[in-house]
Amino acid sequence: MVGRAAGDARRVSGASDAGTALAAGAKRRARPQPLAGQWNQVGTNLHNDAADHARGADEPERLGPARATAQGWVDGRAVRRAAALALALAFVPGAYLVAAGGWPILALGVASVLCAVLYTGGPWPLAYVGLGEVFVVGFFGLGAVAGTAFVQTGSAGVEAVVVGLALGLVAAGILTVNNLRDREGDARAGKRTLVVRLGARFARVEHAVCLLLPFALFVALWARDGRAGWLLPLAALPLAAREVVLVRRADGRDLNPRLGGAARVELALALLLALGVAVA
Repeated sequence: MVGRAAGDARRVSGASDAGTALAAGAKRRARPQPLAGQWNQVGTNLHNDAADHARGADEPERLGPARATAQGWVDGRAVRRAAALALALAFVPGAYLVAAGGWPILALGVASVLCAVLYTGGPWPLAYVGLGEVFVVGFFGLGAVAGTAFVQTGSAGVEAVVVGLALGLVAAGILTVNNLRDREGDARAGKRTLVVRLGARFARVEHAVCLLLPFALFVALWARDGRAGWLLPLAALPLAAREVVLVRRADGRDLNPRLGGAARVELALALLLALGVAVA
């Protein structure tokens, strides 16, 4: 559970770093970014840990990495209290961001906290009705990149939106691998993810689109303004293509390494983008 929370927090950090790189590339003053997004993600994962177990979606024999509540290591009520604490801590650095960015950042922050709870909680949890990918693209991609750029520059242009979409798609690809692996247990628990609704073949196509479409988006940005730095992320294309092939061949527990594989693609894209914007 801790490892997963840390990994997801790094993904939020990578997307925020991409937003900072765009702000720096626009020759605007870069502000230090507090840990609001990371605390929010930790809180989301902790809440998911307890809520999925309560709904029967996490069993002790689950195929993925062990989760604390399902294994009985920590009482679900304690995990929920830890989630509430993490979400509360997000408001501390979040106040700085609101002071810098105004009401749009406040709206983004409130929506982030609400969706952190509603992802697996409430009467219609997002993850249980097939909206998990929408949540991930919106908050791990568009919100993280465009929100960071807005705080630092006062606006979120086309570049921030497209980059946010690109990184959000890769993050959604990670979720797709997770849901592909867990599809049988999710179906038994009534968790109607897109994979449960549309099948494993669809999931593998979805994964390929999520990992490969971002490269077309970077080419589109290059075609738009001719900045060669947009093409540097294409160096990660072989890594993404390899992950697509490996996911097509794997199933069950053999998909666990592919979660980290997709995360490495996202990290590589964020780092190469930052470098490309810096040297362009």
